[in-house]
Amino acid sequence: MAVVLYGYEAWSFRLREERRLRLSENRVLRIIFESKRNEVTGKWRKLHNEELDVLHSSPNIVRLIKLRRMRLAGHVALWGRGEAHTGLVGKPEGKRPLALPRHRWEDNIKVDLQGVGWGDRIDLAQDKGRWRDLADAVMNLRVP
Repeated sequence: MAVVLYGYEAWSFRLREERRLRLSENRVLRIIFESKRNEVTGKWRKLHNEELDVLHSSPNIVRLIKLRRMRLAGHVALWGRGEAHTGLVGKPEGKRPLALPRHRWEDNIKVDLQGVGWGDRIDLAQDKGRWRDLADAVMNLRVP
């Protein structure tokens, strides 16, 4: 999965992409953990998602991305107004089709913060302990 996660802290994606990442992760885990034999019928079957979660002790790919994205947001908030801040939080240039409005990295951060009930206050990153707890809470949000 290291190849899939290259540069993922700065990704800006929607729910559709989260589902696709989760699907691809489950596909790889099914290959790794192989099929399971039914004890009653003796036939082979694919592992269910819940069984994959039990066998694979690490958090799923979407939770990992959310955690790392929140940690990067904390660092960006502490850096202040520099090139990194402008690159991650700035407004994208150019035209997009009407069906696909601009979606920024900062929008993902705000959605995650609202999911845990913190509003959209990135300035809370000044308190590193609270921000770390917040990042862990965001990682435990429901994922597709």
